[in-house]
Amino acid sequence: MAPVEGLRHASSFGAAATAYAEHRPDYAQAAVRWALEPAPGLRVLDLGAGTGKLTATLVAVGADVTAVEPDPAMLTELRRALPDVRALPGSAEAIPLPDASVDVVLAGNAMHWFDMAVAGPEIARVLAPGGIMAGLWNVVDDRADWVAGLARVSGSAAIGPRDTPASWRVATATAHLPKNDVAARFGAPEQAEFPHGQRRTADSLLATLATRAGMLVMEDPDRDATLGRIRAFLTSRPETANGEFTLPMLTCVLRVRRL
Repeated sequence: MAPVEGLRHASSFGAAATAYAEHRPDYAQAAVRWALEPAPGLRVLDLGAGTGKLTATLVAVGADVTAVEPDPAMLTELRRALPDVRALPGSAEAIPLPDASVDVVLAGNAMHWFDMAVAGPEIARVLAPGGIMAGLWNVVDDRADWVAGLARVSGSAAIGPRDTPASWRVATATAHLPKNDVAARFGAPEQAEFPHGQRRTADSLLATLATRAGMLVMEDPDRDATLGRIRAFLTSRPETANGEFTLPMLTCVLRVRRL
């Protein structure tokens, strides 16, 4: 993705902050625990925290969380939902925390937006020795036949790179990690996947897909056509045509230790 286009996608979420908070899924607790388990402590930075989807899961597993989010609308939603969490304006490229002040830096569906040439040194700076950096992504599990069909009719704007298990494994194998000399401060990356799911109806799944960056930056006629195509598919499938269903998902984790 070109830098200007990437910036446009990354900055698209604020206008849909309320919908994002309502419709985006949380993260599998087992995935969060795996990301945390080798860390020297539980001082956790949720970087690019959005509306607090990952933050809430971290609170639930007992972490001492600081959330950092660059978008004011997203940060407002996070503070409304989690008033007891320390939530600060900032970005991966300019983290408003002291050196070696956290044991873990996590990013939920956000690390692919970071400029790692700048963010890598910042993350290394705030991490204590032995600390963990990890990205978490919720992906749809296209091993289910109807989910594979949904991915085909949705197009890359709604279900794109990193949004299915196989594409996630390839996309994160070498990307989204510190670059150049900063990479030498980190060990070998590890990947893991954990079962997850989200209760949806056809309408609420459409609302979820409408919060994807590629959808948010579409022209209205194109977005309406894409959503119409998805709706027609969902109403044609016995798994999704009537009432609530579980959207099969995985929470996928890319983890690396600071040396």
